[in-house]
Amino acid sequence: MSDIALSAAMTLARSRHRRLLWLGVAVLVLAGAGVLSVSLGTRDVDWRDIVAGATGTTDTLARAVVAVRVPRTVMAALAGAALGLAGAVMQGVTRNPLADPGILGVNAGAAMAVVIGMAWFGMATLTGYIWAAIAGAALTAAFVYAIGSVGRGGATPLKLALAGTATMVATSSFTTAIILPRNDIAGGVQAWQVGGVGGASFDVIAPCLPFLAVGAALSLMSARSLNLLALGDDAAAALGARVAWARAGAALGAVLLCGAATAACGPLIFVGLVVPHLCRLLVGADYRWLLPFSALLGAALLIGTDVLARLLARPSELDVGIVTAFVGAPVFIWIVRQRRVREL
Repeated sequence: MSDIALSAAMTLARSRHRRLLWLGVAVLVLAGAGVLSVSLGTRDVDWRDIVAGATGTTDTLARAVVAVRVPRTVMAALAGAALGLAGAVMQGVTRNPLADPGILGVNAGAAMAVVIGMAWFGMATLTGYIWAAIAGAALTAAFVYAIGSVGRGGATPLKLALAGTATMVATSSFTTAIILPRNDIAGGVQAWQVGGVGGASFDVIAPCLPFLAVGAALSLMSARSLNLLALGDDAAAALGARVAWARAGAALGAVLLCGAATAACGPLIFVGLVVPHLCRLLVGADYRWLLPFSALLGAALLIGTDVLARLLARPSELDVGIVTAFVGAPVFIWIVRQRRVREL
């Protein structure tokens, strides 16, 4: 073996070792966030009491904590993983480092569709909300991409970001206009629009699982295609990728993830923007690693911000959507200031 080949093999082995190390760290961080989520809140409960409550061998308080906090933690993990994974896929499909379900208006479009279903069609089931959110997310994503593709240069990152931001403002305003005259739904919808996982139950989680599973499968299977798309459409086609189908399949997975997460938790922002950037700094731009890492760290981030939301306003609590905005904005600014994002 030549010196060049040996050097390349050693570099590849070091890179793989580093990624596996970060994978272990990500799993530990997620597990730690889950433990904190179940044990901390408006009232702290000892972990041994929680274990006893789960086995039914202790008092009513511990059982109540388990019944409330465990599904809340599961919901936060699923929603965070879905949004982190969807953000990474959207950035790959559009080749836009600013792409995010929030910035591109996808979450706002999903929320508008749910509100329309509630206000105009009497929709009252979570399954109905999910289908409406998926339809709204898909239509909004297609609209933003079409608007961003108009003119010289096609769908550039700047035009997509501007089109998405304008669409988000328009859909949010229209949603507000629908809600204002409807006092019967205004309170619940406005609280849902902030975004949160409080009140989650396994009855809420169960209808979301098929959509999240299909969306995650489509997204993860698109890793190779996204690696090729990162080279440009012409290069991807020359290497055997069917560019239009690759984009459509990956985008469908992201839409399913965004729709299900938005229907269950409301339009949460910044998770899909910050997490993929952080993962790139840890494991590089290979989507075979980036996508699963984005899911793991997205889950950890949303669980952690939910714990923080409970602790900041004791004995009350904040909605997690407020905390993700405060946490996400400075973290994203810090990442941008690290010049390594030029690798995008």
